[in-house]
Amino acid sequence: MKSEEKDEKGLKAELDGLIEKIKEAQAAAADKTLEDICGDLSDVPKIPWRTKKILKGHLSKVTAVHYSGDNRHLVSGSLDGKLIIWDTWSGNKVRIIPLQSSWVMTASFSPSGNLVACGGMDNMCTVYDVNSRDGQGSPKIRREMMGFEGFLSCCRFLDDDKIVTGSADMKIMLWDLEKGDKEFECTGHAGDVMSMSLHPDKTTFVTGSVDRTIKLWDIRDGQCKQTFWGHESDVNSVCFHSSGFYFGTGSDDRTARLFDIRADQQIGLYRTPANKSGFTSCALSASGRLILCGSDDAAVHAWDTLRGKYNGCLTGHENRVTSLSMPDNGMALVTGSWDSSVRVWN
Repeated sequence: MKSEEKDEKGLKAELDGLIEKIKEAQAAAADKTLEDICGDLSDVPKIPWRTKKILKGHLSKVTAVHYSGDNRHLVSGSLDGKLIIWDTWSGNKVRIIPLQSSWVMTASFSPSGNLVACGGMDNMCTVYDVNSRDGQGSPKIRREMMGFEGFLSCCRFLDDDKIVTGSADMKIMLWDLEKGDKEFECTGHAGDVMSMSLHPDKTTFVTGSVDRTIKLWDIRDGQCKQTFWGHESDVNSVCFHSSGFYFGTGSDDRTARLFDIRADQQIGLYRTPANKSGFTSCALSASGRLILCGSDDAAVHAWDTLRGKYNGCLTGHENRVTSLSMPDNGMALVTGSWDSSVRVWN
């Protein structure tokens, strides 16, 4: 046993050494900061965000929100054991889906709007067909994916036939919904996988983890192509920009960051003036000029990504903001909170 522990410590020391060498090489290549290059740009005016709709219907904490590909409909998941599909333009409920487990941690809308998926502490991903009904009038379950050894933390549809899942067993899986089979399994994180974002062309995706890293994966072969360091605590959220060249992150270390795939490293670091609360979720504006993060302090904070300046916050929720989602057209923002409400901002 002692020799095994010694070998394990030696391997860990070797790995830590390699990581430090990579960080040193990245630092040597980072000859300028984003603020240096963009210093002559004018500041972004403070965005006058306001609450357009308050969507009420959940009876407990809202843990997940996600827009459909039509930029109008939204699915929200709550610890009251229900998914609700909303029309964000009118504020009306379109569907209420009772779940088999109330411990929902993630929810996702397919780009077509035909399917929604959810999962959580039941260690299972359940996919519902929005357009069909069972005997009790609820949307039919199209597929149940089991085999997770930890809670389901994130899931995203590639299309109506494939979905990618991340879970607390440190694994990412690609599923064929038609067959109900797992196409491949990605391993590489050293902690719970907490968040996921798909590249706009659906060939790659990034995941954030409790191990403080973000990894870029190739959907075509299931291999990790890049690893990004910088955060000092759990990476709770990742979000690709529509260009596909960079992504934003939010973490328990009270920072939001911007990573560039081409530079292979962090290019932006953002903190609130108070610097007291961690971030649960993040989104980038359509232009990429703003990054927004939901926070433990019940607000959504915004920064100018290029100048690195704080742009203000959105207030209105009465408890922790757990999740946020921005439609592809960038015309609104939706937030879910422990205060049991969903808010639409524009």
